[in-house]
Amino acid sequence: MIAQLAAVPFDVLIVGGGIIGAAVARDAAMRGFKTALVERHDIGSGTSSRSSRLVHGGLRYLEHGGLRLVFESSRERRILMRIARHLVRPLRFTWPVYAGDRVSRWKLRAGLTLYDALSLFGNVTRHRMLGVSQVRATEPRVRADRLVGGATYYDAATDDARLTLAFLRDAIARGAMAANYLAVTELTLRDGTVVGAAAHDAISSRDIRISARMVVNATGPWSDSIRAMTGREGPPGIRGTKGTHIAVRRERVDNQAALTITSPTDGRVMFILPAGRLTIIGTTDTDYAGSLDEVRASPSDIAYLLDAANAYFPEARLQSEDVVSSWAGVRPLVDSAGDPGELSREHAITRSAPGLLSVTGGKLTTSREIGAQVVDAVGRALGEQRPRAPTDRLPLAGGGLFSLESEIALATQAIGDGDTATRLVHAHGSGWRDVWTLGESRPALRRRIHPELPYIWGELVWAIEQEMAMTLSDLLVRRTHLAFELPDHGGGAAPEITQMVAPYLGWEPADVEREIARYHQDIERLFGMSRA
Repeated sequence: MIAQLAAVPFDVLIVGGGIIGAAVARDAAMRGFKTALVERHDIGSGTSSRSSRLVHGGLRYLEHGGLRLVFESSRERRILMRIARHLVRPLRFTWPVYAGDRVSRWKLRAGLTLYDALSLFGNVTRHRMLGVSQVRATEPRVRADRLVGGATYYDAATDDARLTLAFLRDAIARGAMAANYLAVTELTLRDGTVVGAAAHDAISSRDIRISARMVVNATGPWSDSIRAMTGREGPPGIRGTKGTHIAVRRERVDNQAALTITSPTDGRVMFILPAGRLTIIGTTDTDYAGSLDEVRASPSDIAYLLDAANAYFPEARLQSEDVVSSWAGVRPLVDSAGDPGELSREHAITRSAPGLLSVTGGKLTTSREIGAQVVDAVGRALGEQRPRAPTDRLPLAGGGLFSLESEIALATQAIGDGDTATRLVHAHGSGWRDVWTLGESRPALRRRIHPELPYIWGELVWAIEQEMAMTLSDLLVRRTHLAFELPDHGGGAAPEITQMVAPYLGWEPADVEREIARYHQDIERLFGMSRA
């Protein structure tokens, strides 16, 4: 890939391998533009792998008048559930209402009725209002004191890192060139016009130049730093807000499905989400001005989230010691005044300089449509308007399933382990057989990496050979979620895992020691707490 990037000119070079960049690459490749994408770290390693893992219509945006965004998000949720049904799956939510809540029962009914209408009544099913006994039957552990009823409705759950990867793998299958660990160091200017970029390959320490008729800046929170490479001065385009999540063992909360709640601290809408053996609690929404490479949960973030969970599940009595993992990401919102929680999740596409388009804002759910709009803008800038590609109809990598349930049943019959089968189908869709087949000649690849988790060794080999995984963090944080699910984030298993994958990555003994040390640094950076 890197040899190709340096050797041939491209129509469009996308800087940034998050969900937006990957969606732009897929759309551009499908329209026949010669497309390249570079990412300075791993694919999806920024905000795109630190979300609530939801694809949702944005019910809470209705409070701030975001009807257009909710309409668009609801449509995109429906599309993603169709083209990536293994990765974007229906998730039932319960919203309990208590006497004195900011969101009363009548207000919730009105909001959910509008929510159904804006989705053109095309959700999994319409919302249903619940009485006190029905809420308690749905979520037996939820607090009963002052409960006046509630409602149930549907959104969707996803694996954010793998959804990003699915977009990019489909782009590559359609002719795009892409490389991770390739950092743009400067933009190439000719008579004031951006005509490409210089990049440094962190793996080989090689420098290359990439030629492109148009460069798309899709670096999310880092967008202003790329814009600055043009030498043009201007006000910041990004206002970063930090979203923090924590995960605790599922049995401590004992939630049956997902819940929408309002924080007892400030009344903002939050979620309590099922995630296999874990329950995810999130998220915060505060301004962030620190290092974008050192975004972490703070003690106050964790206390805020624990207080909210304990308010709704008092028997859990969660404390900081119960947190299995915590993570934080920065939302790249369009810069504007106001409270962080009220800032628009709309996106903006701007011509930062001749030859450079920047996309800011947006959200995981609407990434496909944002990608299409960016490629529309590329076509206009190049004077080559091309018909929109059928990105809303053709499945993403692994998404060509007739029935998710039937596929899991087939995988369970073949594998003999329901949890592993479910994991492989959810992660790889129709490609689960390819991963499982690796073990035909190497039976060890069919063993679990950890006895309590459904990941098998073959997934790691597949990730190296087919999914651009280059480091231990790529494997344990993003290709699998093993790092999120173990209290030590996989640090204890790192030596065994590194020894096993070393031959596939060409690591010598000195490389193995370096990678183990680097992994411990990464998990401290990703999961450690900040002091503030």
